Amino acid sequence: MNRWRKWLNGDGIGGEAATLMGGNIIAQAIAMLAYLVLTRLYSPEDFALFNIFYSYIEVLIIVSTCKYELAVVAARDASESTAVARFALRMNTCVSLLLLTLALALYLTDTLPGDYAELGAISLLVPPMVWLMGSSRIYAGLYNRVRRYRVMASAEITNAVGGAGLKILLGVLGMKPAGLPLGTVLGQATSNLVYRLRMRTLQLPATTRDERKAAAVKHKNYPLFVAPKELVNSLSAGLPFLWLAFYFDRAEVGLLGLAMTMVFRPANILNSAIESVLYARAAESVRRGERIAPLLSRTLLVVNAIALPVCIVGWFVAEPVFTFLFGAKWEGCGVYVRTLLPWIWLSLNATPLTFLSLIFNKQRTEFLFYIGLLALRVAAIAVGIRLGSFLTAVRLYAAVSALTMLALTAWYAALVRRYENSPRG
Repeated sequence: MNRWRKWLNGDGIGGEAATLMGGNIIAQAIAMLAYLVLTRLYSPEDFALFNIFYSYIEVLIIVSTCKYELAVVAARDASESTAVARFALRMNTCVSLLLLTLALALYLTDTLPGDYAELGAISLLVPPMVWLMGSSRIYAGLYNRVRRYRVMASAEITNAVGGAGLKILLGVLGMKPAGLPLGTVLGQATSNLVYRLRMRTLQLPATTRDERKAAAVKHKNYPLFVAPKELVNSLSAGLPFLWLAFYFDRAEVGLLGLAMTMVFRPANILNSAIESVLYARAAESVRRGERIAPLLSRTLLVVNAIALPVCIVGWFVAEPVFTFLFGAKWEGCGVYVRTLLPWIWLSLNATPLTFLSLIFNKQRTEFLFYIGLLALRVAAIAVGIRLGSFLTAVRLYAAVSALTMLALTAWYAALVRRYENSPRG
């Protein structure tokens, strides 16, 4: 009992994560409650199209920042952190402007590819969304470095409130399916504004062009290894929406999208909050030559004490609960939830530890894991398409994802053991 109390009071990550996780939980609650209304305003087909739209955005954000936002936390001092952040912001702006030019050209010449043609002018929201999300991630890195978790939590809450409110309003007004992407853009804009309004409180030092360039070169492993890894991971994560939608009923894709949203959104919020705090604490400990195993083991113990019972209960009640909460047209969603739960549980052990590859400069090895995961996911979906079974494709996709998370967890544990057993100055 004393060990748990110490963890919650700050002997671990509990004290620092409480504010950030509390804000994220509030934001998550708002978003989840909004789905009780949204699923009655929008159809599974509308959600499927939105999932396709958002899958492209997730890929493009990685291109626009090259994951330099992670280097903001790992930088040596405030000057270097600010320099790399400003370099990343300029890169994000340049890439977003190029995307906007391309999107305008495709739209004006009526040559939008695939599912974007159905969105029409709404496809022009992709570049602004990339810019807003990229900027917010860079700002979050600056606040995370100095442990200003209250600002980060406020940004999450305003994102949820703004986005959910507009999606509901546009759905009531009959703007379908445009209401979903429009609401998402507004929510991200409000989140970005929260960071911008409080930026002066960080008192960031001035940086020169040469300093920004030097910081970018010093942290070149992020665009060289981390960004490709994340790009591969985002592409493989979006495969069910980017690929299966061409072969199966759009409504089935929508059901899967809701299932993944309802189970991964809470998990991702938890993972993001824990990883943000763990990354800052562990990076500092490694710089000082201190142990990190006790911190990580305590954190995973608490995570599993919460996550495992929830996953077990969810396995038995998913179908009736989802049908009751979201309406009869979403019947069948629970089947996909049950398929995803083992993957969710294993990802809750692996994802919060992804920063270890950055701290120990093992990005290349980690990249190989995600290359393998992409290959396995492609094979899984190909088998499902070959058999003409959407459910088989999803089950195989989830199974190979779960096995990869298990392998990653074992590898992270090996990295920590090696560090703990090595001489530290």
